[in-house]
Amino acid sequence: MHEVITLQFGPQANYLGTHYWNTQESYFTYTGQPDSPINHDISFRPGLGPNGDDTYSPRTLIYDLKGAFGTLRRENALYEIQQQDHGQPGGWSGATIPLQLSPIAPSPYQQALDEGSAPPRLTADTVRYWSDYNHIFYHPRSLIQLNSYESNSSLMPFEHFATGEELFRDLDREHDLLDRDLRPWLEECDHLQALQILTGTDDAWGGFAARYLERIDDEMGKGCRWVFGLQDSQRTTRQRQAVQNANVARSLVSFNDNASMHIPLASMPGVLPAYVTGLDGGSKWQTSALQAAVMESFTLPSRLRQGEDGRASFDMLETTLNNEGNRSVAAASMSVSEAHDEATGTVQTNGNGHHDARMANGYNNVRAEDDAGSDAPELDISFLPPPATNERSLGRRTRFLSTVTSTRGHDPNSIDEEEEMNALLRDRMGEGPRGQNENSAIKTSVSMTSGVAERIRGLESSVRTGFGVEVEEREALCDSLVGMAEGYEEGWMSDDDDDFGGD
Repeated sequence: MHEVITLQFGPQANYLGTHYWNTQESYFTYTGQPDSPINHDISFRPGLGPNGDDTYSPRTLIYDLKGAFGTLRRENALYEIQQQDHGQPGGWSGATIPLQLSPIAPSPYQQALDEGSAPPRLTADTVRYWSDYNHIFYHPRSLIQLNSYESNSSLMPFEHFATGEELFRDLDREHDLLDRDLRPWLEECDHLQALQILTGTDDAWGGFAARYLERIDDEMGKGCRWVFGLQDSQRTTRQRQAVQNANVARSLVSFNDNASMHIPLASMPGVLPAYVTGLDGGSKWQTSALQAAVMESFTLPSRLRQGEDGRASFDMLETTLNNEGNRSVAAASMSVSEAHDEATGTVQTNGNGHHDARMANGYNNVRAEDDAGSDAPELDISFLPPPATNERSLGRRTRFLSTVTSTRGHDPNSIDEEEEMNALLRDRMGEGPRGQNENSAIKTSVSMTSGVAERIRGLESSVRTGFGVEVEEREALCDSLVGMAEGYEEGWMSDDDDDFGGD
């Protein structure tokens, strides 16, 4: 069946993950509707509800801190947890005084979903938690609250890589997290295709995820494990930026040993096209929607049914991007245009002849190693975080080792048509989420490029200044980053300066 299990670590990951799972739910079809080209069993586990109806719940583990889940509870309409009285802990038989915090009031959006009425339009002000716009019923095993730290705490902030490492080790020593949390999901899989990991990398969640992946590697050996590393790219204080750079550097080095692919995703691209307006960089709901668009669209071929045009497994994508096996960090980019259902050949067609504009159109442009240095398709939203302090990259043209592009929907083929679509999308993107029938075409690309080397070199330079990293660790960390960067520069550094835009 080639299942995919998704691991989500921290608030950045869970904001993105909620968009992702809402999108997967939108692909469901029901009695009287044509079959979906998506194989839902890849991402969802079948089960039975209380009334005997078939249910599907995501194959996912969702980790977050105390207070971060909002109104989301392990009990829901599909699963009821039986409460058991285990008696007083420690044999205490005296009187007790229960202390209970006031419950979080559900948002008007969630209330409308529960009542089956049309939900109000969401805004950055009305989304308080990532659960405020969630459409999915999760299995109780999916939701794992870590009570050692509280969300957004100023007294015990969860912001250093080493803090995440320590928390994982403490919990794993006490509970064996893989055996308790992950193994039941693995045992339900017929043939695991990949682990898909969403995690923050600029805070303590990078350390937690790094040690989690290390344990997976020890228990399961090598496998297809894709990390989507999320970074908050908003401006901040110099000291906090140094801490974030140190966290990202440690995450890069750790994931390089235990992840087969690592795709960094900045919360706010450095440059946005004209059709993206009103994007609030301080709203995780909005910035994660942009990240989810590129992540969900690029991985969509791995969830298509056998025989569907454009189907490609994670392993196939990974082999194309990195056929030498010594590079694992890739850059993601995206362009959005207006989808036209009448456009010939721009939508996926399933066996019933049904056109679904949400699906990939089967166009996968693969650029392999023999095209190194050639130009990749121009896409106008880049998610690769900019170099931290590396001035060597200024003016250099980005070089490409390998690229995989995937297009869903309509791809504009004329300048006039593209300008017209940009005008339409400028209005649309500023209005927030749209309904299922108002679709945009998305072209995504994941590449091994010299830009990745520049990003790694910039982090190495930042770490070498001494901020955020102890002296005894600094040299080893910098050496590891230099070694990673060299894997993307081999064969290029001897080129003429003109190749890099030099004088």
